[in-house]
Amino acid sequence: MGRRPRAVVFGCAGPVLSADERELFADADPLGLILFQRNCENPDQIRALIDAFRTAVGRADAPVLIDQEGGRVQRLKPPHWRDAPSAAALVRAVRDAGGDLKAVAEAVTVNARLIAAELIELGITVDCVPVLDLPVPGADAIISDRAFGVGPDDTAVLGCAACEGVLAVGVAPVIKHIPGHGRATVDTHEALPVVDTPVDELGASDFAPFRGLADAPWAMTAHVVFSDLDPDHPATLSAKLIASLIRADFGFDGVLVSDDLGMSALQGDMADRAAGAIAAGCDLALHCSGDFDEMTAVAEAVPLMNETAHGRFVRAEVHRLRGRRLAGPFDRAADLRRLSELTGGAF
Repeated sequence: MGRRPRAVVFGCAGPVLSADERELFADADPLGLILFQRNCENPDQIRALIDAFRTAVGRADAPVLIDQEGGRVQRLKPPHWRDAPSAAALVRAVRDAGGDLKAVAEAVTVNARLIAAELIELGITVDCVPVLDLPVPGADAIISDRAFGVGPDDTAVLGCAACEGVLAVGVAPVIKHIPGHGRATVDTHEALPVVDTPVDELGASDFAPFRGLADAPWAMTAHVVFSDLDPDHPATLSAKLIASLIRADFGFDGVLVSDDLGMSALQGDMADRAAGAIAAGCDLALHCSGDFDEMTAVAEAVPLMNETAHGRFVRAEVHRLRGRRLAGPFDRAADLRRLSELTGGAF
């Protein structure tokens, strides 16, 4: 954690690093790697891929990220890994079994711990969960059951429970999509959503869970325009929104990573998108596709992490490692039994 790497997290094209990817990663020194289903075949293969990346960048503790939420969004699938429920399905199952908010929160923690245990065994140290967005009627289905499906206060409670679960096994959580993606009426993979809701209403609803989890170690931005705050830029590219809302109002001082630069919500070439995200105040640009030419352009456009951003990453690592030390021994079988009890046998 001593030297400052480049302010970017890259994906890679397949289940093994190509010679060109190894050379690029060695030269560019990206902070970390993010994995997708195309990169994940079996446990031994994933461990070898992670080892190859960390060898290329020369940092044995380089973070490796993944979106392992459960439900529709899980890169690790059966038969090698558990089929975890979505956030909304888990909430619904506990409630159907007669559980109150406390029982739901316990189930969320147990489920998150089970997910994280599978990740840490592979060398994956950052999971892009929980989703704190509050979907509203008429919103695009891209979030839907990935969110807990409850109000802002309960979402904050359950988000905290999820963070506690992954941290207990030594995995860092990433709250997303800050400052809120729930009102987006289009999928950011396809187009740029514009939210015209007044800021006072957003503050009492969409923003509240993120304000409540401002001490999270990582957060991921939303490619969403909030016209009452910055009508000209999505949050990822808005210096005004990041400084005044996310950092000052919310009080978030963890690692701020952009959502995927490759989404069609953003305009311009990849170099401009990456440079724009860093200039706006993101600590890290995230490029997921593994497209080699795009990665080369992004690496040239993104600087090394500045001292402040790197300090946030170091604190996030301390947070992650402390969580594991404080949690004590992990019992997978006991957690599976407890999750089944809480959900009435649904999971």
